[in-house]
Amino acid sequence: MLLEKIISISGKPGLYKLVSQLRNGFIIEDVTTKKKVSIGNSSQVSLLDNIAMFTFEKEVPLFEVFENIAKNNEYKETISHKSSDADLKEFMLASLPNYDTERVYSSDIKKLAQWYNILHKAGYITPESFVKAEPETLEGEPAEEVSIEKETKKAAPKAEKPAAPKVKATSAAKSAPKSTHTKKG
Repeated sequence: MLLEKIISISGKPGLYKLVSQLRNGFIIEDVTTKKKVSIGNSSQVSLLDNIAMFTFEKEVPLFEVFENIAKNNEYKETISHKSSDADLKEFMLASLPNYDTERVYSSDIKKLAQWYNILHKAGYITPESFVKAEPETLEGEPAEEVSIEKETKKAAPKAEKPAAPKVKATSAAKSAPKSTHTKKG
C-alpha cells in the first residue's frame, strides 16, 4: 500500500509523510504542500496504518475504510468534514455499514472525511494506492522471511524487535551497578 508512512500529529492540522528519522526526532513532509520540517520525539504521532475503526464485530483498519470510501465515490473527493452530523452519519453508514455507533463519535467521522479528502487532494487516493505491496508468502519458505527481516533491519534499525531487550538489559545494567556500588561504599 502506498499509504504506510502517513502520520497525524496531535495539535497540528493536516497529514504528514515520514521522510527520515533523526537522532532526536523525525523529518516530515506535509502531504499537500510538500513542505518539509522536523519534529521532536516528544510530539504525539499516530501512524494512520495503526488506526482502526470500531464495528460491532471487530476493528477495521483505517485504510480499508478509505478504500470503501474511494470505491463508493469512484476515487473522487467525498463530503466535507464540516457537513451536518446527519450527513456524516449517512456517509459513515455507506463507508462502513456495521460501524459501532456508540464507540465511533461524530468527531471521528469528521476526521475520517477530512483525512480522506486531504489524501485525495495530495494524490494518494487512487486504485493503485490500495494494492498491497507485500508479496504473499507460502508456509515453509523461511528464506524469504529472513531476507525481509534483513531488509527491515537495514531500512529501520531503531524499529527492530531486538531493541526492546537492549533497553531492558540497559535498565538492568544501570540498576545492577548502583546496588553493587552501594554495597562497596
